[in-house]
Amino acid sequence: MAGPVHYEVFIRKTAPAPWTLLMATENRGHAIETAEDILNDNRAAAVRVTKETLDAETMEFSSLTVLTRGAPEVRQKRVIPDDETGPRCSGIQDFYAPHARDLIGRVLEDWLTRRGVTAFELLHRPDLAEVLEASGVELQHAVQKVAVPESQAVGQPVHELIRHYQKLADGAIERLVAAGRAQKFPTLEGRSLADLAHRLAGTSDRAFIMGGVVSGQLKGLKTPRARLDRLMDLAEAAPMDGPPRALVMVAIEQILCEMMAQRTSLADILGPSLDQGASLAAVVRMVAPAEIEALIAQDHRLRLLVPTIEGPARRLGERLQGGEYPLLSAVLARMVLRELRSPRRLRPADPEGEIDILRALAMTLTATAGRLLTLEEVQDAFTERSKSLITADFVAAFVKPCRTVMCEAEHLMRLCENVTGAANKRSAARWLHACLSSLRFETEMRRSELPPGQVLATLAGLQRAAGKVELAASDEAQICEALGKVGSAVETSARLIDQMVRAPVPVPHKLQVLLRLAAGETGPRGPVTERARAEALKLLRHPKVRAELGSTPAALEPIRELMRTVGLAA
Repeated sequence: MAGPVHYEVFIRKTAPAPWTLLMATENRGHAIETAEDILNDNRAAAVRVTKETLDAETMEFSSLTVLTRGAPEVRQKRVIPDDETGPRCSGIQDFYAPHARDLIGRVLEDWLTRRGVTAFELLHRPDLAEVLEASGVELQHAVQKVAVPESQAVGQPVHELIRHYQKLADGAIERLVAAGRAQKFPTLEGRSLADLAHRLAGTSDRAFIMGGVVSGQLKGLKTPRARLDRLMDLAEAAPMDGPPRALVMVAIEQILCEMMAQRTSLADILGPSLDQGASLAAVVRMVAPAEIEALIAQDHRLRLLVPTIEGPARRLGERLQGGEYPLLSAVLARMVLRELRSPRRLRPADPEGEIDILRALAMTLTATAGRLLTLEEVQDAFTERSKSLITADFVAAFVKPCRTVMCEAEHLMRLCENVTGAANKRSAARWLHACLSSLRFETEMRRSELPPGQVLATLAGLQRAAGKVELAASDEAQICEALGKVGSAVETSARLIDQMVRAPVPVPHKLQVLLRLAAGETGPRGPVTERARAEALKLLRHPKVRAELGSTPAALEPIRELMRTVGLAA
């Protein structure tokens, strides 16, 4: 609620000076006139008038600029720390660092994709370096993409940075081409990879040479599936243990990390027929095959949702399960989380299937929590993904196949069950409450072809389901209240309780029917249960009913249990 309003006049005596408060008044015209007079008399370089409104609830002022005149504000230059004034890459060797390779992969993404290679291979294959150097324009554009934003960040002239990085790139290419002409990257024809790794283990440039050897083995292989198969062959040919094995495995893992980061690579390795959700499930199965097999043994429905992995992907999964390539496992797990947080639909044409695959991913990722990801990271990712499930577009598509309002209510109840996060639960509950409290829902329930007793039982089932989906207490109460009102309308229209009371059936049976309704077993809690409880209490107070119940002790025991549930007995 808005409170008192006043106007403040600020001035800047010079263009670079900060704003200072000159006066405050409750008269808008007086404030604007004063500001313009000050500017016309050259007593300030700029003036500004703001409207300040007091919020009566928060007791804080909200500001709105009414007038600004004079010289524009001078933008202050960012102060660059001394340790950030130089280029981020000072030598050729810096190109081989993980963050530098990641940057190279981004600025040369199109070029690398066209040739089906990674940044690691570009830095270790002389033939690729010669092709890139011959292109000219590609390399020049890549240098500019790096130098321009870095110039803005560190405050160094962009032309100096372009010359610096161009010189480093030329030096890296010259070094790589010279190494290739000197045959520093031996082939594996007639020799074993294990023997070569043992001979390189003590040399100073062992990582550079082994990177060139492994990258050279991928020459001519264009498809990611074939490249992964070759890398797994190289892993099998690696030494059994020690530094020589690490020398081979590190080079393979770096290529794998860059190759698996590409969506096109995953589609070829796992199968082009898989949609986004199935691809993510297959990645989780590849990273943690033992955990997923254990889950499938417990829940066979997962076998239909989580695709099997075969060929090179299966070979890689066995190595990942054995503890090899921990960096790759982390990269793939982070990739799954990143895709879950993105707005991209997992199954665009199948909203119900999207919820199914999300449940499967939640189970599988939770099973791997602790080894690959923390439980908090998994929960945060699914909370973010849940935001896409409560949008108007998704909800409309989710309930589109429903022909009845009851079907829509059941779908929305399932939606409430499968979203996570307090805010998302509240939004899903609002969708459900809007459906249950609509006139269309009440009309359909009252005119249903089903018997009134079955309609009440269905409403009671929805109430029980609402108590199991972990909604906020207020949202659950609103949903239960809406179902109770609809149940009351159905019962009143059919006069069901009156028919029960007047029915020519034994008293114990009549009491059981009323008490089950009063307990919320066969009807929604609310007015219906209260009326059933009142009628049951009337029957219990009647002397003839008491006498009849006393003469049949066997029929009294189930009634006594229901009475405890309803609160009519101690």
